[in-house]
Amino acid sequence: MASVLEHAAVARIGPNAITRVAEVLRERVGADGAARLFSLAGLAAYVERPPQAMVDEAEVTQLHAVLRASLGAAAAARVAREAGTRTGDYLLAHRIPKPVQALLKMLPATLAARVLLGAITRHAWTFAGSGEFVAEAGRPVRLAIRDNPMCRGLASDVPACDFYAATFERLFRALVHPRASVVETACEACGDDACHFAVRW
Repeated sequence: MASVLEHAAVARIGPNAITRVAEVLRERVGADGAARLFSLAGLAAYVERPPQAMVDEAEVTQLHAVLRASLGAAAAARVAREAGTRTGDYLLAHRIPKPVQALLKMLPATLAARVLLGAITRHAWTFAGSGEFVAEAGRPVRLAIRDNPMCRGLASDVPACDFYAATFERLFRALVHPRASVVETACEACGDDACHFAVRW
């Protein structure tokens, strides 16, 4: 418990929220374009040396704000969604043990979802930073992030947490049901009380 509280106190987020964005940007706008956007976000050092450890959540907030301001909301959403999918791929390859993945795939979807939710909740401090993550099993599964650093200070007409939605969707499709889909149904950027996600299959 002490380590969780310590990480929450310094408000850090796993580096995938930055490194996967960099990968997608290099493919979509080229190395120079990616470097320019990272410089605008004050993160030029990460272009040459991608972060390998937890990063200040303010850096993630700033990077995603710069994407929206520079690329436009629709293009930024596409970058964030692809980065989220790649984050899910990374977690499956490096963070979720293969025996656990095999077990989840053997379970009925509703039970696999409960087990996966438990794991996501235990590790929520690695992606929600100082925000509060809440999960509720059921059909649909409901997820929420309150005081979400990804859209902090952002105003939008449509839900803006494509990075999270895509990450959750990749994990649920791989480990719970191949037709799982995640839709953000409310967003703090739209003035809602929290960023809410519904997972259906």
